[in-house]
Amino acid sequence: MSIPAGKFSTTRRTLWHRVRVQLGVGLLLAVIIPFLVRYRLEYHLQDLDSLKNSGIATTIALVAGYYGFRRVSFYPGVRASYHIFPSFAISYGLVLAVFFFARLDYSRIHFAASFLLSVLWYYVVYFKLQRQQRLRIGVVPYGGVDHLFAIPDVSWIRLNRATDRDGSVDAIVADLHADIPDEWERFLADSAIDGMLVMHVKQMEESITGRVAIEHLSENNFGSLIPGIVYGKVKRLWDLVLSLVALPFLVPFLFLVGLIVRLDSGGPILFTQERMGYRGKPFVMIKFRTMKHQREVDDARSDAITRDDDERITRVGRFLRRYRIDELPQVVNIIRGEMSWIGPRPEAVSLSKWYEAELPFYRYRHIVRPGITGWAQVRQGHVAEVEDVLWKLHYDFYYVKNFSFWLDLLIIARTVRTVLSGFGAR
Repeated sequence: MSIPAGKFSTTRRTLWHRVRVQLGVGLLLAVIIPFLVRYRLEYHLQDLDSLKNSGIATTIALVAGYYGFRRVSFYPGVRASYHIFPSFAISYGLVLAVFFFARLDYSRIHFAASFLLSVLWYYVVYFKLQRQQRLRIGVVPYGGVDHLFAIPDVSWIRLNRATDRDGSVDAIVADLHADIPDEWERFLADSAIDGMLVMHVKQMEESITGRVAIEHLSENNFGSLIPGIVYGKVKRLWDLVLSLVALPFLVPFLFLVGLIVRLDSGGPILFTQERMGYRGKPFVMIKFRTMKHQREVDDARSDAITRDDDERITRVGRFLRRYRIDELPQVVNIIRGEMSWIGPRPEAVSLSKWYEAELPFYRYRHIVRPGITGWAQVRQGHVAEVEDVLWKLHYDFYYVKNFSFWLDLLIIARTVRTVLSGFGAR
């Protein structure tokens, strides 16, 4: 994985870091042993197809969950313990759904036991390795590297000599655009040859913080920020299928929430607002009304900003906002193709125009469809002031640059935790 090290390959490896231990023991505990126990209990039965099918299915589910978890652990700010359960819940759930719809025989007991044992095992692995989670990164002391020392949760080690290659660091960072002495350039080359991860200061900062700085974009930056075209088409199809499947289950719940909104404060159930959308085209976003009806509006920009403890929010509205229930009607926007389940949050047109006037390259976030949840929402929460929006834009650009299924999977897992904690709600 290794579970704690994320995308950095640590040199201080133990037996617990090895894939053969993490995956091999997981298969033994969560697949092979439950299979043998069930086989011993049911060997006298003539039909063991359901048990065999379950053995194959749980093997696929565990391997998929393990590698899916490894992949989402590559992203910055990931605390492995938060994503063990969601990763395996998704893999086991998908495999179980295939068996259910294909009408294949399977053992529910075997599935449940395998899932619980796999989650338990990887929590054990995590707690065995958690002491080694804090990265130690060597810093070559030339160029623009001093700001790295202000980034928390990393042990930044200033390298004093070009001979400091004792294997005590997980990676080395340098400003490769700076005028670095020859001995340090040889040091970087030798370190890379020896298998040490050597990164440019900008890439290192992005990897640690989950943000892409956009104050001074060059033509190369724009090239690297173009999202995956193929994945964009697949994601649109997935958004549509998931929305159509979820809609019959959501409709009764939406009617119930709508009734509660009406009884609580009178007035319309739904709130509609023009938001800036995909490729800079405005669209009408739908959500449950969470603020008092017939309010006086001073100006469109101020009205579009929601402050902390905003007195305009109704009693029920505050609950709906905390758990993001007010966003569920946007499934209609997803079906129309105006939004996605995951992407940068769409801003009110009045706010978007203000931000575009104040922040360079703000419009570039519209290169992907806006979403109900996104990377900035799970990392930063709700913001409105220009200074905070600049940081939010850094997160949005990171999402665009790393646009992928695995990042979306990580956002889903973190959204569950965000909803349960109420983080960022206003």
